[in-house]
Amino acid sequence: MVTKTGERYRVVDFESLPGTPCPCGIAKRAFMDIEESPNSIHVTQISTEALTHYHKLHTETYYILECGAEAAMELDDAVIPVSPGMSIFIPPGVRHRAIGEMKIINIVHPKF
Repeated sequence: MVTKTGERYRVVDFESLPGTPCPCGIAKRAFMDIEESPNSIHVTQISTEALTHYHKLHTETYYILECGAEAAMELDDAVIPVSPGMSIFIPPGVRHRAIGEMKIINIVHPKF
């Protein structure tokens, strides 16, 4: 359930949000409809079929919640092993993809 509990704040239960297909897997996105919010927050279940992509305008910050032992991020020409608790800043123009299944929080600016 998404709950609006005041004029100046919003509470979101990600478990109740619908999933949206994306190049990485399935994303649940919050705060995209708040005009004054500078960013959106996504909880994304990344699949093994994640596609390499980049964003012209968006900056993403990944926080890895869960992943397998062999998980990694491809960032331009580098492959970086990752584990839960790590965070990755991805500015516009950086080609990227997740390697292996993982669950992340993604803070996107401007909102996406």
